[in-house]
Amino acid sequence: MTTTSDVIGITIGDAAGIGPEIVVKALSSGRMPPNYQYLIIGNAGVLDRACRSLGVRPTFELVEVGKHDLASVEPGKPDKRAAKAAAEWLEYGVKLARAKKIAALVTAPLNKAALHAAGINTPGQTELLGKLSHAKRTAMMLVGHFQKPPPVPGALAPTAWLRVSLATTHLALKEVPRALTKQKLLDVIELTHAALEKFGLSRRRIGVAGLNPHASDNGIFGNEEEKIIAPAVQAAVKKGITAIGPRPADTLFNEAYKGEFDAVVAMYHDQGLVPLKMLAFDNGVNITLGLPFIRTSPDHGTAYDIAGRNVANPASFLAAVQFAVKLGCSPEARLAATA
Repeated sequence: MTTTSDVIGITIGDAAGIGPEIVVKALSSGRMPPNYQYLIIGNAGVLDRACRSLGVRPTFELVEVGKHDLASVEPGKPDKRAAKAAAEWLEYGVKLARAKKIAALVTAPLNKAALHAAGINTPGQTELLGKLSHAKRTAMMLVGHFQKPPPVPGALAPTAWLRVSLATTHLALKEVPRALTKQKLLDVIELTHAALEKFGLSRRRIGVAGLNPHASDNGIFGNEEEKIIAPAVQAAVKKGITAIGPRPADTLFNEAYKGEFDAVVAMYHDQGLVPLKMLAFDNGVNITLGLPFIRTSPDHGTAYDIAGRNVANPASFLAAVQFAVKLGCSPEARLAATA
């Protein structure tokens, strides 16, 4: 008998992007975690078009939310109708998750510009999810694994993980210093620590990046390190969290690569995501911390430039499904998935 813990909700994202394609590819790949049912939240016509284009017919249960005529939405062309529908599907997925009717929610990509064109003024899915779920605080964490050089020639290449949380998310760079506060940064450090604990990690060592070059070099390049970042780190340490910083970002990520940190807190979007996507683009997973349910997504966007060409790689989406499932498992399974 199917129970809530057996059901994973999946939203198909922006119909003009690659979301429907990667969802269909994942469902037909034979690589979805077994013993689970997948509840797809979207539009039958959009999914049928993706199935016909790919020449597959995966088995899934569909919930069609809203009366959206998306037949004329063209892949690769931003369309506010598609954005509005995707936002409604996301909202429905949140309702299911909050009502504990699904074990986790996995979301295909939305497009921020299209959302704005549709009158939905949100910086991104993380912020929209926080609003819809009434979460008091949220943070974006991306995780991915990569192969490190073998210790000796001919040996197996060891697998390592990079985990990055963002103190700020979708902001113009000039707005980042104004958005950073001691409390906001402390919230992100605490949420990161809680996530590492949930992953089953016994060591939870968090490196906190500086904002300015060389972490300001004792105030030469700015004072955010002294006035905001260092006090937040000190407050976290007083709460029993192993947080170290502010560290110069250019050396901090090298230290994380070598395994000296279990997670990094970056000050702004590209500071944290450039190294992660360089090392683990194809298996990167976006996790929203602070929600009252498990939510993951791939680490990429709608990719309008390749939508409709059947070349989108579903690997990151599959990783998002697999990670969502593992987060709902026992601590031992989580540790195996994230160590």
